[in-house]
Amino acid sequence: MANPKLEALNSKQVPISNASNSKKYDLDERTFEFAKACRQYVASLPKTAQNIEDGKQLIRSSGSTAANYIEASEAVSKKDFVLRIKIAKKEARETILWLKLIGGNNVSMGLLVEATEIMKIFGAIIEKSK
Repeated sequence: MANPKLEALNSKQVPISNASNSKKYDLDERTFEFAKACRQYVASLPKTAQNIEDGKQLIRSSGSTAANYIEASEAVSKKDFVLRIKIAKKEARETILWLKLIGGNNVSMGLLVEATEIMKIFGAIIEKSK
């Protein structure tokens, strides 16, 4: 069944993937694909000074979300794991901010939903790790 949240994209919005809309549970792949989709979204934006600067921040925070999750996967202790997941969650929250600032009323709902879901997943991981 198609995800209605991803169907209402305008011409400036990029879907998370062209495959089926089934949920991905491999967070390595999911965060990587999310960071890639954010880059595609930034590339589709008009080249204004504001979009260029905010786009750089969006690219950094989305990539950092994925990178910190990978670091958490290779953690040497539980404390290190929780710290990396907390950082990844903060980066996901920052990504939401940049998406809202860049998009205004035309924010890419697919990317916003994905960033929110990733942030909530990290929050659940933190809670279960206590």
